[in-house]
Amino acid sequence: MPNSSDAAASSSSPAPANLPKVDSPEALKQLPDDQLPHLAENIRRTLIESLSKTGGHLGPNLGVVELCIAMHRVFNTPRDKFVFDVSHQGYVHKMLTGRWDQIHTIRQYEGLNGFLLRTESEHDCYGAGHAGTALSAALGMAAARDLVEEDSHVVAVAGDAAFTCGPTFEALNNIAHTTKKFIVVLNDNEWSIDRNVGAIAKYFHALQTSSTYDHLHDKAAEFVERVAGRSIRDFAGKVERGAKNLLFPNVLFEKFGMHYYGPIDGHDIHVLVKTLEFLKEQDEPVLLHIITEKGRGYEPAMGNPMKFHGLGPYKTETGETPSSGTPTYSQLYGKTLSDFAEKDEKITAITAAMPNGTGLVEFQSRVPDRYYDVGIAEEHAALFACGMATRGLRPFLTIYSTFFQRAYDMAIHDMGIQELPVRLCMDRAGLSGDDGPTHHGLFDIGYLRHVPNWVFMQAKDEDEYADMLWTMANYDDGPSAIRYPRGAGTGVTPKAEPQLLEIGKAEVVDGEGTDVALIGLGNMFEMAEETKAKLEAEGYSVSLINPRWIKPLDAACFEKFAKQCTVLCTYEDHVLHHGFGASIIELLHDAGIHTPVERIGWPDEFVEHGKPDILRAKHGLTVENALEKIRRHLPAATTKAAPETVAG
Repeated sequence: MPNSSDAAASSSSPAPANLPKVDSPEALKQLPDDQLPHLAENIRRTLIESLSKTGGHLGPNLGVVELCIAMHRVFNTPRDKFVFDVSHQGYVHKMLTGRWDQIHTIRQYEGLNGFLLRTESEHDCYGAGHAGTALSAALGMAAARDLVEEDSHVVAVAGDAAFTCGPTFEALNNIAHTTKKFIVVLNDNEWSIDRNVGAIAKYFHALQTSSTYDHLHDKAAEFVERVAGRSIRDFAGKVERGAKNLLFPNVLFEKFGMHYYGPIDGHDIHVLVKTLEFLKEQDEPVLLHIITEKGRGYEPAMGNPMKFHGLGPYKTETGETPSSGTPTYSQLYGKTLSDFAEKDEKITAITAAMPNGTGLVEFQSRVPDRYYDVGIAEEHAALFACGMATRGLRPFLTIYSTFFQRAYDMAIHDMGIQELPVRLCMDRAGLSGDDGPTHHGLFDIGYLRHVPNWVFMQAKDEDEYADMLWTMANYDDGPSAIRYPRGAGTGVTPKAEPQLLEIGKAEVVDGEGTDVALIGLGNMFEMAEETKAKLEAEGYSVSLINPRWIKPLDAACFEKFAKQCTVLCTYEDHVLHHGFGASIIELLHDAGIHTPVERIGWPDEFVEHGKPDILRAKHGLTVENALEKIRRHLPAATTKAAPETVAG
C-alpha cells in the first residue's frame, strides 16, 4: 500500500505559512514542483473543513487529491476529457477548475452538485452518479475524436469497484478495436462504499500484495529521477526499455488488448506526473493501475472508510456525526429482516455493494450464511435472486430505487413473466435531497406499476412497514416490492409481533367526510393529515385514506370515496407522470366516475439537489398547494371558528 506520508512531500521544502491555492488548470501548471505537495495539503484541509459543515463524499475525494493534481498538470481540459466513474470523487477536480471558492456550497441548494454536471462547468465533460459509466462514455468520446481527427486525450478514471460492474467489462471488450489512443486510470483502494467483494477484488488485492510491488514505489521514484531531465520522448523510450523494473504487465487487461502499467503509488505526485506524461504519448490503449488510500490525510476517515464514503456534517476534530435518535428505515429494515430470517431459514438477503446504506450490515452479522453482497452488479443481483426463488427460497433483493433502474429488464422478463417470488426492497424511494437528480428515487412507481404479476406497496410509518415486510416474507405467489424513504421515520415503534396485511386493501383512517377525500401514500401521509386538519378548521367534511397498496389498488375503496366526495387529492413522493395519483385517475376513468382528482407530487423534470423542505416548497409539495388545488372544487368554506367578540 502507499507510504504513510507523501513521498514527494518528504523531500520538498517545509510547508509555507500560506499554503498554495489555484483557481484554474493554467495556474496549476505554473506552480513550482516543490509546491505541489503543499497544494495537496491545502486541498485536503479545505475539504475536511468545508464538508464538516455540508456533508458529502469525503473519503473518496481525499484519496484522489494527488491524482487530480497530476492529471491537470499533464493534460489540458476542457480540450482533453476527464470522465470520472460515479463522479462522487470529483470535488478536487472542481476545485482545480475554478470552483475552489464554491466548494463550501457542495450539495447545498443552488450550490455545487455533489457529482459532475455538464451544465456546471466546461471542464465537466460527462455527468454521472451511478457506477460503471466511465469507460463506455469515454470510449464514445475517443471514437468521436478519432472521426473528426482531433488531437486530444480522453482519460477515464474508475475505482476498482467499477470493475465489478457489467458495463465496465462491456466497454473493456470494445476498447482495443475502437481506438488506439485511450487512457484508463484504475484507482484501486479496495473500497466502493463497503469493502469490495468477489473475484476481481481478490485479483487486484493479489497485485497489490505481490512481491513485485513490495518496493515498487521506491524503485519508481528512483527511475523517474534518473530520466526526469530528459525529454518526454526520451523518457518514454527509457520506460519501454526498463518497464520491467518499474511496471509489470497484467494478464487480465492485456487479454482485452490494453497495455497495463502498475500498480504505482497514487499519492506520489512526481511519479504520477511523469507516468501520465509517458502514457499520453502512447499510440495504444493503456491502463494505469494506481494504489490509493480512501480518506487519506484524515485519521477518522482512514479508520472508518465506510462511514466517510458519504456522510452528513461532522466534527472535524473527531469525525463524530450527530444522531437524530430515531432509527432510519434502513436500520429498521436490517433489524426486522434479521429477526425474520432467524425464524425462517428460507429468507436470504442480497445487496449490490450497499450493506451499510441499506441496513444489511446487521443481517450480515446475524445471518452471515444467507447474506450475499454481489458488488456493483444490480442486473446480476436481480437474476441471482430469481435463481434462488426458483428453488423455494425467499430472497429479499435490497437496492436503492435509483439503482434498480439498472435492472429493469429483470423486473419484466425474469420476475414478472415467470411470477418468481423475489422481494424487492427499494431504499431511498422518493427525494434523496442533497444527492440530486441521479439519486432521487422518483420513478419507481412508474416503472413497476404497469408490469403484470407484481405486488407493490408503501407504508405510512415504521409499524406498518414491519407489517409489510412480514407480508412480503409470506407472499410466494409472485414478485413483490416495497418502497421507503431515506432517513428517519415518524418515530412509531413497531409491534412486538408483525401482522399480515390483506393484499390490495387500503386503510380508511376516517371515512365520514363527504367534501374531500385525501389519499396520502407512504411518507406523504403526514401531509395529508395536516391538510385534513386545515380543511376541517375551515368547515369542510374530510375523509382520510392510507392506500398502502400501489398495486393492486383497492378499487372498491377509491370508487366509493369518489362517489361520496366532491374532490379527491392524492399525495406521493414520486413524479406525477405515471405515478400513484395517475393510477387513481385511470381507475376512476375506467369506472365511468368523473370526480376530479388533484395530485401533489414532483413535476415532469429532473429535480435538483437541496434540502427536502426547500425543494418541496419550490415544486409545490406543500399543504398550502394542496389546499389551493382542493378549494377550487368546493363551495366557499363555512368556518367553524367562533365569531370574534366585539369589545364594548
